[in-house]
Amino acid sequence: AKAGYPVNTEIYRSIAENTSLKVEVGGGIRTPETIAAYLELGIARGILGSGALKDPQLVADAGERFGAEKIVVGIDAKHELVATEGWLETSDVHYIDLALEMIKVGVTTFIFTDISKDGTLSGVNAEQLRKLRDATAQYGCNIVASGGVHTIDDIIICRDLGLYGTIAGKSLYQGTLNLREAI
Repeated sequence: AKAGYPVNTEIYRSIAENTSLKVEVGGGIRTPETIAAYLELGIARGILGSGALKDPQLVADAGERFGAEKIVVGIDAKHELVATEGWLETSDVHYIDLALEMIKVGVTTFIFTDISKDGTLSGVNAEQLRKLRDATAQYGCNIVASGGVHTIDDIIICRDLGLYGTIAGKSLYQGTLNLREAI
């Protein structure tokens, strides 16, 4: 994401080719051609983050060209304001406002990360996730929680909120969450 262009393409391709997993890729996607190249490699969906805020037409064009099911918007926020460029910049755009704008161009799936919690094992931000769910519910959007997952309790919170999914990273690496139990 910080580089502003794809860096680890070979790793993504290898995972997509050698597993039955649905692979999503985000970070550094700034053009439809990058999305097309990923999809040709067997990547299931492209995640647009900074591009969603800085170039909403990119998101609209990508959704129209590849289908809404192939495009995810990653909303990374700190104190409810959208962060961009690998979290190096914070905008003055509220995370819910961005989601509502993206819905207008056809987005149906969002990954929401409270970056103040990412990698901290301090728990998901249930309040902000609830607000996002409520603001987008009438549009049938899928919300994926990211940032702060620590234990099975965080997975249960997200399930009880009716979220589409939860991303777990550090909790798996540190052994505070059992993936089999979470699934």
